[in-house]
Amino acid sequence: MSTLTKLYRKMLGIPLSFFVKNNPIPHHPIAELNLDIHQPFVYVLPYTSQTDLVIFQRNCLHVGLPDPLQPNEINGEKVPRYVFLDEGHSFFKSKGAKQETEKVFYKYLELHRTLADLNVQLVPVSVLWGRSPGQEDKNGLPKLRLLNCVQKTFNILWFGRDTFVRFSQAVSLRYMVDEHGSDEKIAQKLARVAKIHFAKQRISAAGPRLPNRQAMFKKLLQSPTILQAIDDEVKSKNISKEKATKEAEKILDEIAANVSYEGLRLADRFLRWLWNKLYQGIEVQHADRVRKLALEGHEIVYIPCHRSHIDYLLLSYVLYHQGLVTPHIAAGINLNFWPVGGLFRRGGAFFIRRTFKGNRLYSTLFREYLAELFHRGYAVEFFIEGGRSRTGRLLAPKTGMVSMTLQALQQGQTRPISIVPVYVGYEHVLEVDTYAKELRGAAKEKENAGLVLRVIKKLRNLGKGYVNFGEPISLNNYLTQHYPDWKQTNQEERPAWFNQAVDQVSNQVMVNINNAAAVNAMNLTGTALLSSRQRALTREQLLEQLQSYQQLLQNTPYSQDMIIPAESPEQMLNHVLSLDRVGVLTEKDNFGEIVRLERNSAVLMTYYRNNIQHLFVLPSLVASIVLHYGAIQQDLVIDAVEKIYPFLRAELFLHFSEEELELQIESIINELNRQELIKSNDTLLIINRPKVRSLQLWSAGMREILQRYQIAVSLLCNDPAMSRTSLEKESQSIAQRLSVLHGINAPEFFDKAVFSGFINSLKNNGYFDENGNADLAKLQELSDIFMRLISAEINLTIQSAVEKTEEINPEDKTEDNV
Repeated sequence: MSTLTKLYRKMLGIPLSFFVKNNPIPHHPIAELNLDIHQPFVYVLPYTSQTDLVIFQRNCLHVGLPDPLQPNEINGEKVPRYVFLDEGHSFFKSKGAKQETEKVFYKYLELHRTLADLNVQLVPVSVLWGRSPGQEDKNGLPKLRLLNCVQKTFNILWFGRDTFVRFSQAVSLRYMVDEHGSDEKIAQKLARVAKIHFAKQRISAAGPRLPNRQAMFKKLLQSPTILQAIDDEVKSKNISKEKATKEAEKILDEIAANVSYEGLRLADRFLRWLWNKLYQGIEVQHADRVRKLALEGHEIVYIPCHRSHIDYLLLSYVLYHQGLVTPHIAAGINLNFWPVGGLFRRGGAFFIRRTFKGNRLYSTLFREYLAELFHRGYAVEFFIEGGRSRTGRLLAPKTGMVSMTLQALQQGQTRPISIVPVYVGYEHVLEVDTYAKELRGAAKEKENAGLVLRVIKKLRNLGKGYVNFGEPISLNNYLTQHYPDWKQTNQEERPAWFNQAVDQVSNQVMVNINNAAAVNAMNLTGTALLSSRQRALTREQLLEQLQSYQQLLQNTPYSQDMIIPAESPEQMLNHVLSLDRVGVLTEKDNFGEIVRLERNSAVLMTYYRNNIQHLFVLPSLVASIVLHYGAIQQDLVIDAVEKIYPFLRAELFLHFSEEELELQIESIINELNRQELIKSNDTLLIINRPKVRSLQLWSAGMREILQRYQIAVSLLCNDPAMSRTSLEKESQSIAQRLSVLHGINAPEFFDKAVFSGFINSLKNNGYFDENGNADLAKLQELSDIFMRLISAEINLTIQSAVEKTEEINPEDKTEDNV
């Protein structure tokens, strides 16, 4: 390397250090890409650019990767650690860059022939100077890399903060040599494959060109499906075709996004400030799954759980900083208010009414607009729950958007469609105070500018946020596996399998979201404190319980996708105590320190507990059975869990199949035994009295669920012919009575929808006959299990209320069978 080149790089480094920020993607490439720092690296850059090389070098050193400007020393030979594929517009051109690269590749391949332990990792790297995809009505592809000196200077000034260094998955040269040989043709092939990779990477980073809204509207309004809907509107409302067409244009204008790349950049600045103000960090996991899908050319549909209005903003922000295209987002029409409606629209939001019922023109236009987004290759995001969860649990899925997605695939969508379930979690949700008021009966406040300002005024220390990308669902593969003939279906007709497929896919999305749950200090602490009837524990008890939770999650993981905190119990507790307005207090007396939950904060804390309740229901159920029986055969524990599990699986979207369940129960029993919470005597499980308090806290996780189940089952045992409407109504009434008499704070305890879901599960699992009457023998067997696991006091209250129900409504029997 010449002295002039070295001097030029040093001179470049001065302005670049001021204007260009380190933004590696992924943020921790060694861990996320499974790179072996003990083996040599060779970095591949797409174009000769000293500016890119200097920025890349700085990012390498920042993340702990070897300096690209220092050569690899292998077997006494020095070989370059970086290569360029093409010459580019650089003043310091690498003449014959392609030939030089192939020569370096061949040298590495030769070294692998002679050194059996050598495994050089070939890492493609590109520097992204802004990621504007361009407009579809302008000629030429967006110039993401190949920039001349003037363009690069402008980009340093304008896009410096939006420059990203993208590290791709390494290629093992040892694998290449072992599988394909090491001649010059393999070296040439490596160069060609790298070039194709960079072309795909450009598309995955910037996405397709942004649409011309009016041109898109014109195209949609000429489609046969929409023309037919307009004709039907003319006939049904007896209006002119011109008026119906204008109404269609108005609806499209109401729905469609108006994405602006500069708007996204400005939003990024605001959101960076917002997250720094609100949260102590955003933890992101498994984004590599999405980057892989994007590189493979998949149409990506993000389906997150819905905790807060800021979910929209957080996911787009995370995707942008993971080097991915921000999606078009289906947002409720209630968010289309001044001034944020226009800002959301420029950020990718397209608006959807709460209901399509009775408006065929609207439903047709929305469905065709969504299909057009898929056809043009735009990523899409929607919330399958329909609205924000007020209880912290996943809501039952609303399947309309999934149905439209499957319709788009069925009607000739050429690119494969993959759904990416996303778990979004927070240690403190902005609207949680509002949720508590709504659950107490207050009316939902309409979204408006004043509400936004009040939220902004509340900016405070809210802990951490979490975005975890769950296991993707390839719709093409899913349909091929479960419905092999799906491609043969007439595109104009809805096939017989369609509705079942929609329900199955929707349920699998919910299961995968729960698999990716983020466990944190707040929801673990809340779970422990709420497990105590007094909502208080000594500091020692609380730390011991946090450790028990943490160890069980580590040793008997619910899934491989979930996030488990690495901090110690002491660190987690101190973190929760440091957060603002969470209602966790400490008191000291002569015997030590007590940690308690304020009474008014109990309902709020159930929200965070419910975020991870599904992770603990099986160990809680096992603990509850052992605790209430005192001593019990292991096979009887397994039998009892298997009888209750179908209801838990449906309610909490659990993932264990019937075949996997027994192994998971045995694993839980082994872990509780290892923690000495129970003792095993041959096949008998016994309470370990010195640790009974911890076992009680574990069992409390099932307390309210079992009480709810027993309410409905007791009503049916008392009156097997009770109508479904009466069963739901009376179950809810008894649950409300229990919550008052026994101080139950869980907001979902008397939720009518939860009882409705349980009744569906009873029906699906054969607890009703063909005429809709309850199978008394099976229900009595289930009730006997519940009674053993519920306190005598609660059982008496339930039984008393059931008897009074018959006295109050003696005639209300069979208006509609279950």
